[in-house]
Amino acid sequence: MYDQHIIFPGSVRNAEDGSGWRLGARLPYYRGQILSAVEDVALTVDGDKVPREHVRFTVRGRTFTLEQLETEYVERWEFGEVAEISVLQPGGLAPGSHRVTAAVQLRISYLPWSPVTSCTIDAAV
Repeated sequence: MYDQHIIFPGSVRNAEDGSGWRLGARLPYYRGQILSAVEDVALTVDGDKVPREHVRFTVRGRTFTLEQLETEYVERWEFGEVAEISVLQPGGLAPGSHRVTAAVQLRISYLPWSPVTSCTIDAAV
């Protein structure tokens, strides 16, 4: 339902310090979620999967690895809020156009499965 809105428009960019690249992401669900309910944030660039251990999730100034999200029971990702998803990749993305896909898997208490919602965009860096 909210898949086309996951990647915030114009947010794909290289980190200023050359440590990697970033994008803004919105929650693909109609209500906020506690971070421990975010099962996964998977990224691909030009068809190449980004290793899970290279992904960082930042909301309201707090940064987490995806592993740390599993046990974060205080912080939330609210509907409409733009979280920053960072990728540790020395030098960032090469200049030019890239096809970026973000897939978010959430654990929803009343569903017997964990839905995965994804969005693909073409971004210029």
